[in-house]
Amino acid sequence: MNQVLEEIYRIGIVPVIALNDTNDAVPLASALVEGGLPCAEVTFRTEAAEESIRIMTEHFPEMLVGAGTVLTCEQVDRAVNAGAKFIVSPGLNPEVVKYCIGKNIPVCPGTSNPSDVEQAIALGLDTVKFFPAEAAGGIAMIKAMAAPYTNMKFMPTGGINAKNMGEYLAFDKIIACGGSWMVKSDLIKAGDFDKIRALTKEAVDNMLGFGIKHVGINAANASEASETAAQFCALFGFAKKDGNSSVFAGDGIEIMKEPYLGKKGHIAIGTNQVDRAVYHLGRRGCRFNMETAKYDEKGRLKVVYLQDEFAGFALHLVRW
Repeated sequence: MNQVLEEIYRIGIVPVIALNDTNDAVPLASALVEGGLPCAEVTFRTEAAEESIRIMTEHFPEMLVGAGTVLTCEQVDRAVNAGAKFIVSPGLNPEVVKYCIGKNIPVCPGTSNPSDVEQAIALGLDTVKFFPAEAAGGIAMIKAMAAPYTNMKFMPTGGINAKNMGEYLAFDKIIACGGSWMVKSDLIKAGDFDKIRALTKEAVDNMLGFGIKHVGINAANASEASETAAQFCALFGFAKKDGNSSVFAGDGIEIMKEPYLGKKGHIAIGTNQVDRAVYHLGRRGCRFNMETAKYDEKGRLKVVYLQDEFAGFALHLVRW
């Protein structure tokens, strides 16, 4: 997958923006970046689109800005010259796709059925937009199409919102969701960028779904770990589960058979996607001990410890 698309995957949500006034470009971009989404697909449906892309990329060079609703090769040139890092279109126009590929510009054309996907494969693409997502069958349709086209990834857009986003992102063939619920035109028109910032942060938090998975206790040895777990189970009726390196009392308490990371033990933080959580927490200043990273059979990150302790406890992320 292209490097730009890989970054879009880590971000997870692509705000789809229609700007009618270039004066809104800076405060809107600021709200998105501060809210946790340094990314935007600026649709070419308005006269302000081209200049807005230029303003956003100049003021926020760390932001991944692309152009959406691109219908012609001429629009591709205008968008890229303004600073767009990727191109998105509502449908699959072979001429536009070939033009982008020839210029090494990441392009994500719209698809809604198997014939569209096969055409994208013939053009050499491994990632496509699925549009309009909800109207075209939603996540069920994507899963059905992904079955025969095992190497294809999708970016659904159209009808995605805070309530259904998680269902889409839980499927490993989805690289990100495009949506406008946090950047609605009425909020932009009203200049309510504080609300946009809050909705953006809420979207990121909902996507990551953080919560406490379990608490770990460092025992001196396997015998002490087993005895401690037995005490919890006898007192509270938890089920005892013996593992290779630890003993669980229920699902919420883990007793290590020998001291591990953390002076006082560790706290496991559950999240919907560990790799996306690493990206977003990294933007918040967190450091990670990648020597502790564990991956699943598909090569996806499933466990990793933070570098720093919190009040004597090590913290690690784990997929729910």
